[in-house]
Amino acid sequence: MTLIPSSPFLQQLRGRITLEESAPAELDPRFQRAAEDNQRIPFSGIPFSERGSRILVFRRASKLYIRLAERWTKWVEEVGDYRHRAPVIDDFVLTDARGAPLDFTLDAYPHALVLATRLGEFWLAFADEETLYLKLPAARCGVSFRVYATRGRADRRGGEFKGDPEHRTMPRNIAYTTNARIVANEITSDASGYLRVNLQVEATTESAFLLNITPRLGFNRSVARADEILRAAETRWHAWFATAPEIGEAYVDQYYYAWWILGMGLLSPRFYLTREAMLPSAIHYVGVWQWDAFFHAVAYRRVDRKLAEDQLRVVLDHQREDGMIPDAVHDEGVVHRWKLPGSAGEADVTKPPLIGWAVLKLYATSGNRDFLDEIYEPLCRWNRWWFEKNDDDRDGIAQYNHGFSSGLDDSPLWDEGVPVESPELNSYLLMQMDALAQIAEILGLAEDAAMWRARAEELAQKMIAHFWDEDAGVFWATRDHKPIRVLTPFNLYPLLTGRMPRAISDRLVAHLTNPHEFWTPYPIPTVARNDPKCDPNKMWRGPTWVNINYLFVEGLQRAGYPDLARELRDKTLALLMRHNDIYEYYHPDTGDPPPHAASVFGWSSAVFVDLAIQASKP
Repeated sequence: MTLIPSSPFLQQLRGRITLEESAPAELDPRFQRAAEDNQRIPFSGIPFSERGSRILVFRRASKLYIRLAERWTKWVEEVGDYRHRAPVIDDFVLTDARGAPLDFTLDAYPHALVLATRLGEFWLAFADEETLYLKLPAARCGVSFRVYATRGRADRRGGEFKGDPEHRTMPRNIAYTTNARIVANEITSDASGYLRVNLQVEATTESAFLLNITPRLGFNRSVARADEILRAAETRWHAWFATAPEIGEAYVDQYYYAWWILGMGLLSPRFYLTREAMLPSAIHYVGVWQWDAFFHAVAYRRVDRKLAEDQLRVVLDHQREDGMIPDAVHDEGVVHRWKLPGSAGEADVTKPPLIGWAVLKLYATSGNRDFLDEIYEPLCRWNRWWFEKNDDDRDGIAQYNHGFSSGLDDSPLWDEGVPVESPELNSYLLMQMDALAQIAEILGLAEDAAMWRARAEELAQKMIAHFWDEDAGVFWATRDHKPIRVLTPFNLYPLLTGRMPRAISDRLVAHLTNPHEFWTPYPIPTVARNDPKCDPNKMWRGPTWVNINYLFVEGLQRAGYPDLARELRDKTLALLMRHNDIYEYYHPDTGDPPPHAASVFGWSSAVFVDLAIQASKP
């Protein structure tokens, strides 16, 4: 039986899943010392995983370890938040006939890892989203690993570790099983809440080892044939890549890697996560954040209509009665409110109103009028919430009551506090009303369509009167009706609506293309480079975020600057192709990821695939 993948897509991505350790992201101080002591800093490499799975496999030299893409909030005080807690399976090593660790060289494919040792090859693949399958070489060999558990028992085929609802340190049920003849099998106590498994077997060409990690009481302990498991895994990934539109050769390498991120990062439905949905990053952000979901949907519309639509449904499933859509949805709950920085108070937290924009992009691809019918009324309630609950002075200009609702968490726009009336928020709302007008027109709701267009035009005029500074040539955000004089691309956002007079648009474009402000080698920095508050390494205080670039590419086309839109598109693609991985944000001068930029990032991948498809059209 040959196990070399036949799929050209899998060969294309061979070796891209590194598993190797890299520098850690910033740790919570409570866990910094523990991470250093245990050498268990989990921000490392590009993990091996599978669509729907919460299992992430990483490498540390010739050892593997497993983290779960789950939050487990009830264990935070004991084991740390999901970004920093210890692995659920640690120090997983392959062993020889004497139980000594085996070194291996790694050959990685999207569907399988090949671990080559002096005894032969071990192949690792997913049997299902909760089960890892390790094909063993025909030899006397074994595995040794540590399980984060306080109790377990060995049996004639392997062993089980079952949690107790009252026992806080057992987050998941775990079973290991082999169809090889067992020579030795023991579970012993270890340090730091772990139990160690040492398993020795006499393996044949049909032998395998199964590792099932599940929240369920029932285990998968059925060991199938290796060729069936590996071929099924190859077939799944081949089918995923084969649905992607073909593109120009210049983008191919990063294109299929981006699609791998967009496949691997999908979580199966569970509890509050009502639909299959994409993580912002399997390592760094576990859950579904609202505006990330909109960009993910834009990419998925190219391959799977329902999957794209479900990225929007999963947040609308939790829409409040007053119309608000939550900030984020996790397995175990929904985020509606968040503490105000520097205050004991809280405020509602959501994300920018881009859902109408996303809906129309999905419709343009699918023509699914039924989805517009389904979503129109929730969008109307959502739009109403912004003006009813976020306009204290009743001037028709919406405000942010929490900086996190913008998605621009640490932007200097919030340095003076909230509420803030922002031209960026009101541009989103104007675009949403234009989208609602188009949806209403498609649905045959002529009066609604006329109403939304009139409201959009009214808001456009209010924005000019409220935010526009003729001398500076920008739209300033305001607090207490006083300008916040920090220059960001969000002060240029009215350009994206396509409703600004040409004289105003030209002034905004002059700022955008100024190399001392926003037209850096890798635009667009999130604070102007010559602004004193610009820090190109700190999230929304200077780095380039490619989702913002994507909106500007489209907005420049809408506003009548097609050549500039193409130039920004090409610069964005070049930025995203600079590195082996795809990151959350980038330094606007060097194009490198700043120290705390998340890796394997979803919306950056979504932006890349959509722009690459656009750039490949004649």
